[in-house]
Amino acid sequence: MSDLDHESERDFTQNQETQIVMRTGMPEMAPPLFAVCFVVMIFATSIMTYQFGYRKSLYDAQVETPKTVAEPTPIPVEAEPEGPEEEEEVKLPPAVMMADMAELYEKNSDVIGWLTIDGTNIDYAVMQTPEDEEYYLDRDFNKNKNANGCLIMDTDSTVGSGTAANDYADGTRPSTNLIIHGHNMRNGAMFGNLDRYKDERFYEEHKKIRFKSLYEEREYEVISVFLSQVFLKTQTDVFKYYKFFEAKDQAQFDDFYENIRKMALYDTGVTAEFGDEFITLSVCAYHVDNGRLVVVGKRIK
Repeated sequence: MSDLDHESERDFTQNQETQIVMRTGMPEMAPPLFAVCFVVMIFATSIMTYQFGYRKSLYDAQVETPKTVAEPTPIPVEAEPEGPEEEEEVKLPPAVMMADMAELYEKNSDVIGWLTIDGTNIDYAVMQTPEDEEYYLDRDFNKNKNANGCLIMDTDSTVGSGTAANDYADGTRPSTNLIIHGHNMRNGAMFGNLDRYKDERFYEEHKKIRFKSLYEEREYEVISVFLSQVFLKTQTDVFKYYKFFEAKDQAQFDDFYENIRKMALYDTGVTAEFGDEFITLSVCAYHVDNGRLVVVGKRIK
């Protein structure tokens, strides 16, 4: 072959290589290496596409699904035991006056009760006039002038209405202590023979005191008999029995109860406790100026 032919063959070969580069963008290489590179490129592209799609799915899920906030766990609290249901207050119709007391009340509405001690002459109506406590000091039941006067319930005592049988739901509860004053008459009228209680033998035969309110009959047992007096207002370190009407607590009750036992002329053997009711009979005595003889009964009925 001539040199011209060789040059023409080289030119032809070079021209073919140039055309291959122009078509593929890369020089001609061994087929296996090209295939490997091509596969790697496709694999890498797939991985990137998968990761992008997965992350987008997570984001969409978080946007679409609202976040749930965990409910706080309640702290266990021990249940309180159920107590008995409060009973509704029973409203009873007002108590009706006893027939004999209603008859007296019609004659004089100042009457508050009737006091009786069997075996003595003490059997009288008891009056109460809050507007003037001394009104019946020298007046009888009919409001006529009379030196004997009447038995007088202290204005600070609450006799109460209704009955103990109904726990006073048909009226009002009496105060802890009812104090009744009466003259010590020489003829024995009113509380003229109350001083016989200074003799223990007399007490043994006359232990019971009966007091009838307008609505019920009550009974008391003598618990103490003692001598005292009316003290000056400035005297505060003394026992003023005539100032005790209501035991609002144990301390007030104890002060009264301990003093009437300590001052007693003899031991009756009768005991009392907070919640008990009393009746106190007070009459003039002459062992000291403004002296008083006092007979106290504890309610038993």
